[in-house]
Amino acid sequence: MDSDNSDNNDQEFWALVEEEFMDDNDEEQQLQNSGSSSRRKRRTTIDRGREEGHNRLFNDYFSENPVYTYVQFRRRFRMHRHVFLRIVDALGNYDEYFQMRVDATGKMGLSPLQKCTTDIRMLAYGSPADLVDEYVRIGESTSIECLQRFVKGVNVVFGDEFKQ
Repeated sequence: MDSDNSDNNDQEFWALVEEEFMDDNDEEQQLQNSGSSSRRKRRTTIDRGREEGHNRLFNDYFSENPVYTYVQFRRRFRMHRHVFLRIVDALGNYDEYFQMRVDATGKMGLSPLQKCTTDIRMLAYGSPADLVDEYVRIGESTSIECLQRFVKGVNVVFGDEFKQ
């Protein structure tokens, strides 16, 4: 009888492990295979504290008296601050996506600084899209969309300037 109980515990444990580490694509596939679209799970909304993320980023690097020095900025962003701000400004003029907007709930959206910081860090360090969430406060799918628009925008805005 102890053997049956142990087997059940093992099965429950492995079922939990599989559920916890299941790829999101596997979940979507299972939902599609279930045959009923009414069973689809709604996307979970996470309040990441976007405004606090922007304030922290601004105070750390862009305020009159930033927490971190210009040298630290250059090391972390792999460019001078004025170059970074030129990119942010140029992208904001090129694409509305890189402008501060109010979302559907009336909250301020992600700032251009947050979006460009995400992109620069992913490019400079080869970071995965979900790694920047903890500091910049931006989700994985938004990071990916942001990076795609960033690369396109930089190519359009600065491409002729740097072509050889």
